[in-house]
Amino acid sequence: MLQTIPADAAPETTKPPLTLRLCQPRGFCAGVDRAIQIVVLAIKKYGAPVYVRHEIVHNRYVVEGLQNLGAVFIEELDEIPREHNKSPVVFSAHGVPKSVPADATERNLFYLDATCPLVSKVHKQAIRHYRHGRHVLLIGHAGHPEVIGTMGQLPEGAVTLIETDEDVRRFVPQDPEALGFVTQTTLSVEDTAHILEALQERFPAMQAPAAESICYATTNRQEAVKETAPGVDLYLVVGAPNSSNSRRLVEVAERAGARMSLLVQRASEIPWNDVGDIKTLGLSAGASAPEIIVDEIIDAFRARFEVTVDLAITATETEDFPVMRVLRDVELTKADMAFVNGER
Repeated sequence: MLQTIPADAAPETTKPPLTLRLCQPRGFCAGVDRAIQIVVLAIKKYGAPVYVRHEIVHNRYVVEGLQNLGAVFIEELDEIPREHNKSPVVFSAHGVPKSVPADATERNLFYLDATCPLVSKVHKQAIRHYRHGRHVLLIGHAGHPEVIGTMGQLPEGAVTLIETDEDVRRFVPQDPEALGFVTQTTLSVEDTAHILEALQERFPAMQAPAAESICYATTNRQEAVKETAPGVDLYLVVGAPNSSNSRRLVEVAERAGARMSLLVQRASEIPWNDVGDIKTLGLSAGASAPEIIVDEIIDAFRARFEVTVDLAITATETEDFPVMRVLRDVELTKADMAFVNGER
């Protein structure tokens, strides 16, 4: 559904007209919002520093904003100074292998697990397959923190990662009748369906998880981009290069008919010399990209074009994941989250 947002009355201008198709939903999903809130609330309750293992979400702007509040980002728990072993450490929204909380317990660290509940659901699905005697096939991208975390829920050798059609062809199971699959939550819906079709053709007895593994936010954002991309001269996706779901949106836009599709982290990355004479712009944001950057990019185009915004509403998201009980006594205000949400 397209909804035109009228521009404010303004004097005549020589700026060229531009129609901006703005996706809704876009940006933060419930899991990302919860993870950021956990870090903010931990800083308010316990004071700085609060350590965060890996980027809490894959967005440099968010990470730098949390650093300004007192978060310290690390890759491994042994980076926490001994004199700070009473400071909280937060695990990122992507999830961690079982060995990480076990290590934290051994070090007597106080940890807060910000794993997205939908990622935790995939962990449980993989464990359920394993308990039923099935070898687990994980469709995902090698090296992604979510994949590392999911594979780390089970003993070594219990999970095989499937990335490509070639992986499907090469895989030789010990028992083709005892297989189950799960997927990374942020994959391309179309690519995953293609790989699943190839797997099911080879292994018809393979068991599906009890519920869809690709999360609602990934699916909704891809559908919104798919609907708005046809005929667009330039499609911009706000997100980080290491954000899987953001990169998938760029691919979806290209496949759906956008003449050019780019991933940008800030307005300063827009290649204005390459943009050329455009009439229609598509704009979305990955699930870890803050709304304040979307506003920044719209303002950058308003400075150069006479912009008419067409709001493309393809789904309404009402999901809300509460923070853990130990942080619920701390008030979270709009001002606390203004660094990512703006002043609205």
